[in-house]
Amino acid sequence: MIYLRLFWEFFKAGLFAVGGGMATLPFLYDISDRTGWFTHAQLADMVAVSESTPGPIGVNMATYVGFLTGGHVGGMATGILGAAVATLGLITPSIIVILIVSAFLERFRSSRYVSGAFYGLRPASTAMILAALVMVVKATFLPAVGAAFDWRLPALAVVLLVLTNTAGKKLHPIVFILASAVAGAVLGLAG
Repeated sequence: MIYLRLFWEFFKAGLFAVGGGMATLPFLYDISDRTGWFTHAQLADMVAVSESTPGPIGVNMATYVGFLTGGHVGGMATGILGAAVATLGLITPSIIVILIVSAFLERFRSSRYVSGAFYGLRPASTAMILAALVMVVKATFLPAVGAAFDWRLPALAVVLLVLTNTAGKKLHPIVFILASAVAGAVLGLAG
C-alpha cells in the first residue's frame, strides 16, 4: 500500500509542479506535513544533495524520498523499489503530457490559446519557485523558532557568491561543491 501512496503523491507533484525541480518543493513540504515520511530538516538536506548530484532536482528528490520511505518498510530492497515507484510517479505526468502534445503538435503550435496558457503559467511557476526559496531559506537559516541566528551560513553564502562572480569563471563548479563541503565540515554546519 505504501508504494501506491508513494506513486500517487509524486504523481500529483509531477502533474502540478510546473517550472522545474524547485517548483516541486512546496509539494514536498506538503507531503512531509501530511505523511510524516521525512522532516523539513531532511528536506533541506535533500535539496543540498539533489543540487550537487547529476540529474534533475525534482527526480533526485523523488528518488531520495522513495528510497527513504521504502527503506523504512523493509530495508535496502524495498528502498530501491520505493525509489523507483516515487520517481516513476513524478515523471509519469510529464510523459503523458508529452505524448498528448506530440499527437496534436501542429494544432497546438499555432493555437493562441495554448500560447496564452503557457504565458499565463510563467507567473505561477515563478511564484512556486519563490515559495520554495522562502521555505529553504527558513529551514536553513532559522531551523528552530526562537533559535539564535547562525551567522556562519549567510557568511558562507556571501563568500561563495563573491568567489563565484570573481574566480568562478575560471574554476570548475566541482571546486565550489567540494569547498562548500569542507567549509561546512570545518564550521560544523552539517545537520
